[in-house]
Formats: sequence, C-alpha cells, structure tokens
Amino acid sequence: MGFESSSSAASNMKPSRPQKSNTAQYSVDAGLFADFDHSVYSGKSFNYSKSMISPPNNVPDEHITAYLSNIQRGGLVQPFGCLIAVEEPSFRILGVSDNCIDFLGLSLASTSHSSEFNVKGLIGIDARSLFTPSSGASLAKAASFTEISLMNPVLVHSRTTTQKPFYAILHRIDAGIVIDLEPAKSGDPALTLAGAVQSQKLAVRAISRLQSLPGGDIGALCDTVVEDVQRLTGYDRVMVYQFHEDDHGEVVSEIRRSDLEPYLGLHYPATDIPQAARFLFKQNRVRMICDCNATPVKVVQCDELKRSLCLVNSTLRAPHSCHTQYMANMGSIASLALAIVTKSKNSSKLWGLVVGHHCSPRYVPFPLRYACEFLMQAFGLQLQMELQLASQLAEKKAMRTQTLLCDMLLRDTVSAIVTQSPGIMDLVKCDGAALYYKGKCWLVGVTPNESQVKELVNWLVENHGDESTGLTTDSLVDAGYPGAISLGDAVCGVAAAGISLKDYLIWFRSNTASAIKWGGAKHHPKNKDDAGRMHPRSSFKAFLEVAKSRSLPWETSEIDAIHSLRVIMRESFTSSRPVLSGNGVARDANELTSFVCEMVRVIETATAPIFGVDSSGCINGWNNKTAEMTGLGASEAMGKSLADEIVQEESRSALESLLSKALQGEEKKNVMLKLRKFGNKNHHPDSSSDVCVLVNSCTSRDYTEKIVGVCFVGQDITSEKAITDRFIRLQGDYKTIVQSLNPLIPPIFASDENACCSEWNAAMEKLTGWSKHEVIGRMLPGEVFGDFCKVKCQDTLTKFLISLYQGIAGDNVPESSLVGFFNKEGKYVEASLTANKSTNAEGKVIGCFFFLQIINKDSSSSCPELKESAQSLNELTYIRQEIKNPLNGIRFAHKLLESSEISENQRQFLETSDACEKQIATIIEDTDLKSIEEGKLQLETEEFRLESVLDTIISQVMIMLRERKSQLRVEVSQEIKTLPLYGDRVKLQLILADLLRNIVNHAPFPDSWVGIKISPHHKLSHDNDPYIHLQFRMIHPGKGLPSEMLSDMFETRDGWVTPDGLGLKLSRKLLEQMNGRVSYVREDERCFFQVDLQVKTRLGVETRGTETGSRIQ
Repeated sequence: MGFESSSSAASNMKPSRPQKSNTAQYSVDAGLFADFDHSVYSGKSFNYSKSMISPPNNVPDEHITAYLSNIQRGGLVQPFGCLIAVEEPSFRILGVSDNCIDFLGLSLASTSHSSEFNVKGLIGIDARSLFTPSSGASLAKAASFTEISLMNPVLVHSRTTTQKPFYAILHRIDAGIVIDLEPAKSGDPALTLAGAVQSQKLAVRAISRLQSLPGGDIGALCDTVVEDVQRLTGYDRVMVYQFHEDDHGEVVSEIRRSDLEPYLGLHYPATDIPQAARFLFKQNRVRMICDCNATPVKVVQCDELKRSLCLVNSTLRAPHSCHTQYMANMGSIASLALAIVTKSKNSSKLWGLVVGHHCSPRYVPFPLRYACEFLMQAFGLQLQMELQLASQLAEKKAMRTQTLLCDMLLRDTVSAIVTQSPGIMDLVKCDGAALYYKGKCWLVGVTPNESQVKELVNWLVENHGDESTGLTTDSLVDAGYPGAISLGDAVCGVAAAGISLKDYLIWFRSNTASAIKWGGAKHHPKNKDDAGRMHPRSSFKAFLEVAKSRSLPWETSEIDAIHSLRVIMRESFTSSRPVLSGNGVARDANELTSFVCEMVRVIETATAPIFGVDSSGCINGWNNKTAEMTGLGASEAMGKSLADEIVQEESRSALESLLSKALQGEEKKNVMLKLRKFGNKNHHPDSSSDVCVLVNSCTSRDYTEKIVGVCFVGQDITSEKAITDRFIRLQGDYKTIVQSLNPLIPPIFASDENACCSEWNAAMEKLTGWSKHEVIGRMLPGEVFGDFCKVKCQDTLTKFLISLYQGIAGDNVPESSLVGFFNKEGKYVEASLTANKSTNAEGKVIGCFFFLQIINKDSSSSCPELKESAQSLNELTYIRQEIKNPLNGIRFAHKLLESSEISENQRQFLETSDACEKQIATIIEDTDLKSIEEGKLQLETEEFRLESVLDTIISQVMIMLRERKSQLRVEVSQEIKTLPLYGDRVKLQLILADLLRNIVNHAPFPDSWVGIKISPHHKLSHDNDPYIHLQFRMIHPGKGLPSEMLSDMFETRDGWVTPDGLGLKLSRKLLEQMNGRVSYVREDERCFFQVDLQVKTRLGVETRGTETGSRIQ
C-alpha cells in the first residue's frame, strides 16, 4: 500500500483579514460545545453543519467559563500514561491519575504507607519514594532547573521488582510540578543518551532537506515537511493546515496512504479548531491522541487544592468528547498535531498545524515527538523567511503597477487605467473593476451593470463619503448595502476608493465558494447523515455555505496599494503642478550635497571596513580601512568585480548568495568572506595572507526605492580566523590552543557525540562567567545553553541546536549562525557561531567544536545607521519637494475662493484653512531642527488675534474628537480672544497644536472630554504695559501621557524613544525661544499641559530677553 503526496500551498496561500474578534469566536466555540454536551446528556441529535452555519447567539457567561475550564482543567487524562502532581520542593503528592498504581506496577508489598493501598493513599507521600533512588535523584535534579522543560524527558524506573522504565515529562503549574509518565520499552534505543541524540539527528537531516530547497516556493516547503514527519512518525496521513486571517482553515499539503480519501484543498470553518485550542498550541506545541476510543482516566487530587489541576501543558491531557467523536467519524483513531509558529518583531502567530492521522491506535515515544517539535521550530523559521520574501515581491509588484498607472494618468485620459493594460485590475487580485467618473462608468471583468454601479456609488457617497480610506469589505451584505442580494454571487466583496466627492474606483470579488475545489467533497451514499454529523465533509459544506456570501478577504498590502493609488489620483484631479522656485531647489540641493559629503567623510574614515557594489557586482565604494586591510587602494578597486577579482574562490558562492538576496531586498548579517591580499607580486597568495571579514549586507536604494546596489559593513576577524584554521588543522593535538590564555584565542567549546560539553576554554570562561568544571559533562542544549547561559529566545536555541546536531551527525554545517545569550552576570552576549565536526584517527565523527566570534556592536550597527540616515534624508528631501505641489494647489484654491462671493461663516472657515496651510508651509520650508535645538531660529512678527489661533488648532483635532465621541470644553474670555497680539503667530500655532493633539490622543475614550483654558497670568490691566502674560492649559482626564514620551520632552539627553516625544521636545525648545515655558501636571483625576507665555500687545517695543522670560514659573 503506497503513499500519495500532493500540495495546493503554492496556489492557495493567501492571507486574509480577520472578520471577528477572538473574544467573539470564543463565545461561538463555547456555544457549540455546550450544544454538543447537552445532546450527549439529553440523547437529542447534534447537527454539526447547522450549528456551524447558525451558531448560538448570546452564549451565557457560565457556558464560556465551563468551556474554558473543561479545556484547561478538565480533570481527565489519556490512559497511555499516568500523571502525578507534586508540591515543590518537597515532592509531596497533590494529585494522581486513577490508573497510577496499575501503571507503575505498584503493590501492597512495595509500600508500608497504608494497609488499604489505593490511589487516595498516594496523596501526601513523597513521589520520589515510588521510584528507584537514582530515579528520585534525577527528578530532583530536573526540578532544580529554572527552565524545567529543557530537561525533558527524564528517564525513571519504578520501585518494583521489574523496575519498569518510564519517560517522565515535567512542567510547572500554579500548584507545583506536574509529572507525566509515559511507558518506555526496555530495548528502546531512545532510553540511552546516544539514542535520544539519534532522534535529534534524524530531525536535523530533515531540517537540512528544508534548508536545501530553492527559495520562493512555500508549497515545496510544505510538501517536504509532511514527507519528513510521515517518515519520522509512520502515520497513515500527514497534512499541513494553514489558518487564514479570518481563522478558517485549509489543507494545503498532504501525504496519505493511497486508499484513503484525499483532504487536500479542504476548507473548514474556524470552529473546527477552537480558539482555546489554538491558544494552547502556542504554549504546548505538540499534541498526541493515541486512541480516541479509549476511556479517559480521572485525576484525583487532595482536598486542600481550591480548584482542579491545570493540565494545559500535560502530554496526557484528554481531548474533549466532541473532538474524539469527530475523529471517530472520519476514521482517524490516533492523531498527532504539531504547531507551526511564525514570529514578527513583537509577536508570534500560529500560522497552522502539521497533523498526522492514523487508522488504528498509535503511540509515538516522547524523544521522537521532541524531534518533531524541533523540526517544526526550524520549519517555522524557514517559513517566516519565505513569507517575508513573498510579501516583499508583492509590494514591489504593486509599486510597479502604481507607477505605470500614474504614468497613464499623466499622459492619457482617466479612463485609460481601466481600458488599457496594465490596468487597475492588475493592482490587486479581483474579478472585476469599475471607474465611475463625472457621471460616466467604465467596467472591466466581472462587475454589476452600469445602473447597479451607479446605485452602489450613491450608497457609498451617502454612507461612506466622509471616510478617508473608503470602504473595504468581503461581504456587501454584512456591510449593510441594501442592493447586495440583487448582485448575486458574482459580486460579494468590494474595495471602493473615493477619488473625489462623487467619483469612485471600485474593485469587485466573487464569492469564495466559487474558487474552492476539494477532491473529497463528493457525497458518499453510505453516509446518509453527512449533513449533520461531525465529519470533514460536513465542515466543508458548512464552510461553503458561509463562503457563498463572502469573497476572499482583502489583504492589508492590497488595501495599502488601493489607498496609495487613491491619494495619487486625488492629487492628480485636484492639484495644479506649478514649477518650483529655483531658490528652493538650490537650497534643498545644497543641503543634500552637504549631507552626502559628510556621509562620505564618515564612511571613508570609519574604523570598520565598508565597501559597496552596484547592481552588477562591480565595486563603487571602498573605504580607507578596507584599502588598508587588503592593500588595494580605492582608485584601483573601483570598477573591479567583487566576486571575480577580490573575493577568494572558497567565499565566492557565499558572496553570490548574499548579493542575490540583497538585490531582492533580503539583507543578511554576519556572513564571513575571505578577501584577497594585494600588494605582493604574487597575486595568488596562500590562505595565510587572506583577509577575513564578517559582513552585514545592506541594500542601496535610490529615491524611488529601486535597489541600485549593495553596501557591506564588516568586522575584521582575520587574526581570529587564522587561529581557528590552525586549530582545525591540528585536530588531535589541540590542548595548547584550547588551554592558552592568549587574548587572541577566541571562545571555544566542544560537544561529544551525545551533545554533552567536552571542552570549555579560558575565553569561554571569561565570556560566560561559568568555569570549566561547572559545565564539563553537562548537556549543551538545556543545561549549558538554557539554564546556565540563558538564550535570548526559542529561535536562537533552535539555530544553535541545528548547528550542534548537524556537526555531531557529520553533516555539512553552515558557515556561521548568530547566537545570543546572557552570561552569569546577566550581560547579553551576541556572537557568530562556527561549527566544525571533530573526528578520530579512523575518521569517525566523535563530536563537534564551536568557535565564537564576538560581534562588535559598533561595527555591526554602523551600516543600518548610515543607511537609514541617508535614506531618511532622501525621503525627507523628496517629501519636502513633492508636497509643495498639492500645497500650491491649496493656495490657488484659496485665492479663487477669496475672490468669489462667500458668506461670513465660509470666510471664517477659509481663514482657518489658510492658517493651517501656513502652518504646513512653515514645517516644510522653515523647519531647521539644529536652529531649534540651539535656540537660534528666526522668529517673525505679525498682528493676530488669539481667537483665530484657537479656531485653527481646534480644527486640527475635531475629526479625532468626533471619532472618539469626546467633548471639547473651551474656557477663554472674549476680551482675551479679541485682544490684538504681536509675534510669530504660525510658530505659536504649531506649538499649541502639537500639545493639543497629544492631549486628545491620550485622553480616555469614548464619551470623554478635553479642555482648553486660557487666562491672563495676572489680572488684565489697561495701562501702558506693552506685554501680557498668558497661561494656556490643555486638560484631559485619565492617567496621562506615557512616561517615556515625557522623558523625551523634558530631559536633555540626546536621542528620543517616541516620535511624539521628539515633537514635544522641539515644541518645548521653540516655546522657550519665544520667552515661554511648558510643564506637565498630573492631578488625581486629570492631567494637563500648562504653557506660560509673554506676548506683545503693541508694536514699537523690544522683545524681552530670556532673563525676563525665565521669571515665569
């Protein structure tokens, strides 16, 4: 009986947007489970499809509580093992599973604790007394570690005449430690340390297969991992489930026994794998059910525990009866589920599961499950890289399409973007699109007819016309469009972008069901209750029923692309494009030239080697340090091929891979390159004259974001590499190097064939703080790197384990990988790890040596800083230049309106708009951060009224206030509002607007309030005093602004943590130059900015200096 393998991953992996919150989905899940439980007790039938299509509403809180409690603290375990819960550190038993006595082989003769020996009699005794003395000591040792799970499994033997062996798997809970005991066969190789390591070697071989796959094919990655998991575990069927953003699932890859029904292409609703189960998968990433027909075993616990034991991380936790019924209906008696977790910068995500099904009971020993978990961690890392690459490629495609569409708009009529190719349908995935412009309609693809489009536009104008981002929905029915039903299945999803008040671009998507194909969807005549019973077929039917009224959700990147095109088109339709003044262009050009010269000087004189190439790989940058190291001057290096003329042959493939990925936008860190040494007559020097650099690659882009080359920032490791190479050549006679105290000797440690530490040199002692005698003989994974040297994250540990086991297995080890850990003093250490297998005289692999190259933070970070600085300047220069176009259009519109007949209210609105426009112009044209920092910014003087300033700053937060349903309370006398004042109105307006925006942004909402109070600092007098002291208060209730933002604003340190904090700091500096002060006050129920400012009330007097201003408290 053969196996068949197939995949749809390449074509169907499209992320989508969430439709409902996890909290709402928990409620739906709880309702379904409650209905199922009720059917069990009442004897009534449970219609699974109907329950999923029309889930229960208003689920009582007690049902949700019971559902979550049942999953986490159900009090039942699977009978393939037994459970003991103990108090820490006494090991006093708090709870045991009912099968403990029989499972461990205990009898009355084995204990003297009770004359009537039963499970209850085990409560309160020392759990270690149930095992041999050496086993009890092993349990105590494991419990002494902080990361107790890294010690699993612990091999123990029961205290019986046969001394039955068990795998003890430990984890901590709120009450103490839970020990899961699983059977181990006496002849099982995994019982030995070498056998356990062998399981990891099997996983590493599978990982090597994943790493050898070409990039850009997620389908091939999924196909490979199901084959490897099937090979490791022997299940009849292994699949990859992917969870889409709306939480429904899809089988994207499968290998199965040839006589089994295919599940490839199956889509199922979110309720099939409940939210609570998904949450648990992120904590306990391996879940095995050995026999869904087996009767679960009850856990008995002591009376002192207030609630049931938490079994979330127990390997024995029994599944809910709803799940076992589903398994039995589909003919799957045993299962194994492995979590696929991907990570972003700040969070992790359950991307999917690898699931194995078996048609008969099946038990996979813990060491092999642990190897599968290791494989999944590596798969998650590989998948994350592929997802990032796919996202970058999609973004580049959208940018190219936007550029072409913009070019069409400039050269042709508006309709060209619909009628010509490429058109708007090429921007995002859709079935049709429409342009409604000036009462005319252009259609392409599958769309409603013209009259229906006009009706839709009218509805959009009426209901979504004031929304800046338009409407994006996967269901017009859910969006509330009255005519949605009449459009049929052909139009379900819509993305609409308003390009003017009544003109729209609209993209259409048909329902999801039309795009879904599943080979197993055919009804089997013998399954008369397919519609109601829990089975993949009923899940698929329920999914299709829901999918009939929905399209594929719009991806975030697609929404961004639509929004960008909308902004471009609005500018095209509403803005004139006057030529920029020569003075402005010259000034910006001078600024850019000055900055570039400074960057060139910094790069040329840097102590780290920095060099660059263009897109063809020819050198276009070569700083002094690189010239010094290689003996090749900058003028000689320019134009040479880096790969063919500079890099040594052995590093050429690494460089080519580095260049290829960088030119696609994927940057790499800590890759070792060997460069040729020049200056000798012999241009083929031996390896002793190699120059070794550890480089980071950084893409070089022009102002349009096009990649035009690659920059490399390196760290000189020539001397360390020479010692490492010498050490490798010596092999057997290594002691003189390892034990040397020479500071040039890098940190070195070694592993024997069982992953135990066999060497730890003086440099490692100094680096980690742990002495040689403390680590020798201990397991490198878990004990040394885990409990002693705590690794930064699971990904770091996974990368280290891959290098370790590849070295032990004798496989090709990657040139280097990045590791990060904390030493004994808690200091973080980051290093490049190089592994080399160690062999004996017969050539047999007996272990692995590891060399650490400590990463110089200064040199490794210099490239991103230089790159980001140059990139930021290019972006800012470009923005300052290009934003003047729409700004000039606004100015022109103001002039036209001013010359036309308008009401007094309209004139006031126009004055407010004009004040906002001047504020924008000041930010663009006159903002000099250095002058603000040094208090040397030139201030203007004009007459103004506080009333107009107040109207302007309030207008800038009104949209935010309305969105938050917050009230604005303004307290200022008419006398103050209308008093003629003299000074720099625009800069005062800029300061107050910044303070008010932050106050509104951090006020609690909805249904809250924000206050503005303006009063004279002293009683307003009418004498000849040419100044008035004003006090402004911007007030909001709640906890106040974040402390890091206030630190940025008021502390004198260099740099900043938050962008808002930087803005507030500059506002404070600017205010101080205007003879004002600002403070932030926290009171019991409110917080406020207080601004004290002196302002001229008439011309002809000199502005008071800082000394006068400083008297304001």
